[in-house]
Amino acid sequence: MNRLVAFDFGEPMWLALLVLPALWLWWRRRRHPAAILFSRTDVLLRGPSLGRWTARVMLASRVTAMVLGCVALARPRTGARVEQVSGDGISIILTIDLSSSMLAEDFQPQNRVEVAKDKMKQFVTGRTQDQIGLVSFSGEALTQVPLTMDYPVLLAAIDNLQPGQLEDGTAIGTAIATSVNRLQDAPGRSKVIILATDGVNNRGTIDPRTAAKAAAALGVRVYTIGIGTEGMAPVPVGRGVFGLRYETRAVELDEPLLEFIAQSTGGRYFRAKDGLGMGRIYQQIDALERSPIHAKRYVRYRELYRWPLGAALAALLLELALLALRGPLP
Repeated sequence: MNRLVAFDFGEPMWLALLVLPALWLWWRRRRHPAAILFSRTDVLLRGPSLGRWTARVMLASRVTAMVLGCVALARPRTGARVEQVSGDGISIILTIDLSSSMLAEDFQPQNRVEVAKDKMKQFVTGRTQDQIGLVSFSGEALTQVPLTMDYPVLLAAIDNLQPGQLEDGTAIGTAIATSVNRLQDAPGRSKVIILATDGVNNRGTIDPRTAAKAAAALGVRVYTIGIGTEGMAPVPVGRGVFGLRYETRAVELDEPLLEFIAQSTGGRYFRAKDGLGMGRIYQQIDALERSPIHAKRYVRYRELYRWPLGAALAALLLELALLALRGPLP
């Protein structure tokens, strides 16, 4: 990984203009004026030392203004440049089900979606060289965060995930297709989807098996996580006066489908029956093989041109003030 640069110039070509003050000083020295020129005789009455001091300050002010003007044009800035990052990593899309059934409270003291979010965040904070994106789905799929190494942005997006943001339902095929589309042009040879769902495919126009075959053809491995206890679980069925109304219903999870998706793409299927189990699943996935990638990290610069520009204007004002007192430089 290249080191971050604390200071540089956005338009360094303008620094070539710094030769102009040097040429101007050289030209003044070559002139060798035969006499000391003053535009006003009252300056002579103040004595040669005052006139000589004023001339030197005016000269220094003009040169300073020219130099600082060139520096301002070159756009000095601080922060970090575009950084070429290389190392062992993979491209990962975290795909999470946000259907209403994810509010089921069989992962006490939290519901399924809150546990899934916590484990996803722990997974993200454990990665260092991976590009990770986020896709959410229910009856439709939406890319929340494209592939990025800006982990704080990704963690904030995970925090904001809530059921009800999309049309309800479970469109697993659409979710896989959307995730594969995000990975299609990703760098590196290792591309992975981690798909967590608690339901049965019942929405979308893309068959999950067809989507899985397309992922396999593009070299994308899909790790599927089936969320939910076995047997019965309290599932939200509507809203009442005091909030969500729950009914205890049988847990519906299409494990054969999730197993097919994982096996056909070279991934694995996991069943998460509680929060600890889900944590262990993400730890196992964390041990995936890594392959070299090259990516760019973008960091916002802080522009500093205002400081040399302001100083250049101050130097010009000083010269103008002395010019009114003394007269022009010879």
